[in-house]
Amino acid sequence: AAQTPLLPSLPQADGMSEVGNGTLTTHVLNTATGLPAAGLVIRLAQLQEPGPQWTELAQRHTDADGRCQPLLAPGQAKAGTYKLHFETAEYWQGLGHTSFYPFVEVVFIITDPAQKLHVPLLISPYSYTTYRGS
Repeated sequence: AAQTPLLPSLPQADGMSEVGNGTLTTHVLNTATGLPAAGLVIRLAQLQEPGPQWTELAQRHTDADGRCQPLLAPGQAKAGTYKLHFETAEYWQGLGHTSFYPFVEVVFIITDPAQKLHVPLLISPYSYTTYRGS
Protein backbone atom coordinates (compact mmCIF):
# COMPACT_ATOMS: atom_id res chain seq x y z
CA ALA A 1 0.00 0.00 0.00
CA ALA A 2 1.22 3.49 -0.79
CA GLN A 3 2.11 5.63 2.18
CA THR A 4 0.39 8.94 2.65
CA PRO A 5 2.84 11.82 3.18
CA LEU A 6 2.74 13.29 6.67
CA LEU A 7 3.14 16.83 5.41
CA PRO A 8 0.95 18.54 2.83
CA SER A 9 2.61 19.24 -0.50
CA LEU A 10 4.38 22.56 -0.50
CA PRO A 11 4.74 24.73 -3.58
CA GLN A 12 7.88 23.85 -5.47
CA ALA A 13 10.01 26.07 -7.63
CA ASP A 14 10.75 25.05 -11.21
CA GLY A 15 14.22 23.59 -11.67
CA MET A 16 14.65 22.14 -8.18
CA SER A 17 18.30 21.38 -8.87
CA GLU A 18 19.18 24.93 -9.97
CA VAL A 19 21.72 26.63 -7.77
CA GLY A 20 22.03 30.39 -7.50
CA ASN A 21 24.37 32.90 -5.93
CA GLY A 22 22.02 33.67 -3.07
CA THR A 23 23.08 33.50 0.57
CA LEU A 24 21.29 32.75 3.83
CA THR A 25 22.15 34.76 6.93
CA THR A 26 20.62 35.29 10.35
CA HIS A 27 21.00 37.62 13.32
CA VAL A 28 19.77 36.95 16.88
CA LEU A 29 18.87 39.76 19.28
CA ASN A 30 18.01 39.42 22.97
CA THR A 31 15.01 41.76 23.34
CA ALA A 32 15.09 41.48 27.16
CA THR A 33 18.46 43.30 27.22
CA GLY A 34 18.42 44.98 23.82
CA LEU A 35 21.75 43.31 23.03
CA PRO A 36 22.91 40.73 20.47
CA ALA A 37 22.57 37.07 21.54
CA ALA A 38 26.17 35.83 21.55
CA GLY A 39 27.14 32.14 21.63
CA LEU A 40 23.76 30.80 20.52
CA VAL A 41 23.89 27.54 18.52
CA ILE A 42 22.07 27.56 15.16
CA ARG A 43 21.53 24.61 12.82
CA LEU A 44 20.29 24.68 9.23
CA ALA A 45 18.50 21.68 7.71
CA GLN A 46 16.80 21.03 4.37
CA LEU A 47 13.64 18.96 3.92
CA GLN A 48 14.19 15.95 1.68
CA GLU A 49 11.18 15.80 -0.63
CA PRO A 50 8.70 14.21 -0.33
CA GLY A 51 9.61 14.43 3.37
CA PRO A 52 9.50 14.25 6.29
CA GLN A 53 13.28 13.67 6.53
CA TRP A 54 15.53 16.66 7.31
CA THR A 55 19.22 16.76 6.37
CA GLU A 56 21.45 19.02 8.46
CA LEU A 57 23.54 21.30 6.27
CA ALA A 58 25.32 23.62 8.70
CA GLN A 59 25.87 24.47 12.35
CA ARG A 60 27.04 27.86 13.62
CA HIS A 61 27.48 29.84 16.85
CA THR A 62 26.53 33.50 16.96
CA ASP A 63 29.37 35.95 17.60
CA ALA A 64 29.40 38.96 19.95
CA ASP A 65 27.21 40.82 17.44
CA GLY A 66 24.60 38.01 17.36
CA ARG A 67 25.64 37.09 13.82
CA CYS A 68 27.40 34.13 12.23
CA GLN A 69 28.99 33.15 8.95
CA PRO A 70 26.39 32.60 6.18
CA LEU A 71 24.50 29.33 6.65
CA LEU A 72 24.35 29.03 2.87
CA ALA A 73 27.25 30.61 1.00
CA PRO A 74 26.93 31.82 -2.61
CA GLY A 75 26.40 28.78 -4.84
CA GLN A 76 25.01 26.55 -2.06
CA ALA A 77 21.36 27.63 -2.08
CA LYS A 78 18.88 25.39 -3.89
CA ALA A 79 15.13 25.77 -4.15
CA GLY A 80 13.40 23.86 -1.36
CA THR A 81 12.14 23.88 2.21
CA TYR A 82 14.59 24.75 4.97
CA LYS A 83 14.58 24.94 8.77
CA LEU A 84 16.64 27.10 11.10
CA HIS A 85 16.92 25.56 14.59
CA PHE A 86 17.97 27.95 17.37
CA GLU A 87 19.11 26.46 20.73
CA THR A 88 17.44 29.10 22.89
CA ALA A 89 17.21 27.20 26.22
CA GLU A 90 20.97 26.60 26.25
CA TYR A 91 21.54 30.31 25.57
CA TRP A 92 19.22 31.45 28.38
CA GLN A 93 20.69 28.89 30.82
CA GLY A 94 24.09 30.41 30.12
CA LEU A 95 22.69 33.75 31.31
CA GLY A 96 21.12 32.20 34.41
CA HIS A 97 17.55 32.26 33.08
CA THR A 98 15.03 29.58 32.19
CA SER A 99 13.23 29.74 28.87
CA PHE A 100 9.65 28.83 28.08
CA TYR A 101 10.83 27.71 24.63
CA PRO A 102 13.51 24.97 24.69
CA PHE A 103 14.35 25.86 21.07
CA VAL A 104 12.93 27.84 18.17
CA GLU A 105 12.50 26.40 14.69
CA VAL A 106 11.77 28.61 11.71
CA VAL A 107 10.70 26.78 8.54
CA PHE A 108 10.76 28.64 5.22
CA ILE A 109 10.87 28.04 1.47
CA ILE A 110 13.59 29.17 -0.92
CA THR A 111 11.99 29.61 -4.34
CA ASP A 112 14.75 31.69 -5.95
CA PRO A 113 18.27 30.40 -5.16
CA ALA A 114 19.74 33.66 -6.52
CA GLN A 115 18.20 35.77 -3.75
CA LYS A 116 20.01 36.87 -0.62
CA LEU A 117 17.87 35.79 2.35
CA HIS A 118 18.18 37.14 5.88
CA VAL A 119 16.06 35.51 8.62
CA PRO A 120 16.55 37.36 11.93
CA LEU A 121 15.28 36.13 15.30
CA LEU A 122 14.31 38.33 18.26
CA ILE A 123 14.15 36.43 21.56
CA SER A 124 13.23 36.83 25.21
CA PRO A 125 12.65 34.03 27.73
CA TYR A 126 8.89 34.08 26.96
CA SER A 127 8.61 35.20 23.34
CA TYR A 128 10.22 35.18 19.94
CA THR A 129 9.68 36.95 16.64
CA THR A 130 11.10 36.29 13.21
CA TYR A 131 10.68 37.96 9.83
CA ARG A 132 12.17 37.99 6.38
CA GLY A 133 14.86 40.63 6.48
CA SER A 134 17.03 42.07 3.75
